Amino acid sequence: MQIPGTVRQILASKGSEVSTTTPDTLVFDALTLMGEMNIGALVVMDGATVAGVFSERDYSRKVILQGRTSRNTRVGEILSRPAIGIAPDDSIEECMARMTLNRIRHLPVMDGERLVGLVSIGDVVNWIMHAQRHAIQQLTGYLSGQYPA
Repeated sequence: MQIPGTVRQILASKGSEVSTTTPDTLVFDALTLMGEMNIGALVVMDGATVAGVFSERDYSRKVILQGRTSRNTRVGEILSRPAIGIAPDDSIEECMARMTLNRIRHLPVMDGERLVGLVSIGDVVNWIMHAQRHAIQQLTGYLSGQYPA
């Protein structure tokens, strides 16, 4: 089954607000923000440029497992870079492929050099579930005679 839709449609549905931080931010402060916002990643901005992504996975693997402390480590020391992004008009399938190939859960959405959103694996799963429900409703309607052939 081909999954209909584009990244732009996901952003239109969920919103395009992106939580960001800077490379100089302490990991502790970034984690505090993520906890307050109930999110799993922050886009790291160096001025107007996307420097990378800081995620819970970065924290667990690059701070905890390496014996660092979140109060003495800066985001710029451990963020995932370069940021692997996606364009608004790319397909949902391309989005899934990029996440799978790179083993990542968050893709900054870039319109050229400009950050316009963030798509998570949860956003993609929700989109797919919605698309499947819609397809089932369409098929059910067709089979029950509600929609002409």
